[in-house]
Formats: sequence, structure tokens, C-alpha cells
Amino acid sequence: MNIADLFPVLDALRAADVPHWVAGGWGVDALVGRQTREHRDVDLAFDASCQTAAMRALVSLGYRTETDQLPARVELAAPGRRWVDLHPVVFDAGGLGRQSDPGDGFFLYPPDGFTLGRLQGRTIPCLSVDRQLAFRGGYDLRDVDHHDIALLRRVKRRSAAGGEGPGGAP
Repeated sequence: MNIADLFPVLDALRAADVPHWVAGGWGVDALVGRQTREHRDVDLAFDASCQTAAMRALVSLGYRTETDQLPARVELAAPGRRWVDLHPVVFDAGGLGRQSDPGDGFFLYPPDGFTLGRLQGRTIPCLSVDRQLAFRGGYDLRDVDHHDIALLRRVKRRSAAGGEGPGGAP
């Protein structure tokens, strides 16, 4: 999935008033402020209460369900090698989010687990560095995971040192 395919997805979700946050490799790139590698898909955490609106928005772009593992995730594909991996997150009154996993567990999204990054001058809602790092555990890491972890640690060090924040912003 290239960056030109990413922006219409984000725009469609925004137009449908679906709160969403880029995760995975594109989320790392948003925190870094530039594309750093090739991506098969875009991983998106989104407010599960807006699932119908999210699906309609993506169907309008030609996406169709490819893999349905709800309530944990649903993967959609469209012509041209475009893929979206949706992760519905249920929020409680305090802003804590929970996403089912394919087993009997769940993933937590604390209120401070969300931030903004940047890609090609655009502000991108995404998961925080700490959330991105937390989600890269519990499985055998691939080369792309090692790549992403190194970048996330660099962003975290830079931010802790008072340098640039997510997306290259001061």
C-alpha cells in the first residue's frame, strides 16, 4: 500500500466522523515524519461504536471484507493491492479502550496512548510511541518489526532529550 492510497482512507474515515488512529508500520512512519519502508496494509484502531460508518466509508472506496475476525479485527482489500486492517476499540467512560484479540484476551489503549504524527505535511492521528512499542511484543519479531522498534526508540530518545516530537514536530 503506498502513501497515495493511505490518504483517501484517512479522509473517508474523517468525513464519516469515525475516530481513528494509524497503528503498525504507517503509524511508526507518522511518528517519524516520513515513510521509512514499504507497507502491505494500513493498520487502523478505530472507535468500535462507529463500525458501521467505518465499513461504509471503506466500501465507498472499493474495499471489501477479506478476513473477518471480529470483534478483534477485520481486514479489507481493494483493487490495486490496497489493504486496510481495522481494529475496533471499545472505550469506557474514562477513555480506556479495549480491543479483543483473536483468543480470549484483549489489548488495552490507555487515554494517553494516542497522539498526532505527520506525513507529507499532513497531521495524522496515530498511536503513541509507547503504545506502538507495547504492541510489538508477544510474537516472533520479523525484520520489519525490528526496523520499526529501532525507529520508535529513536523517536522516544529524541523526545526525552527535548528534541523533535512525533512526526518531526518540535
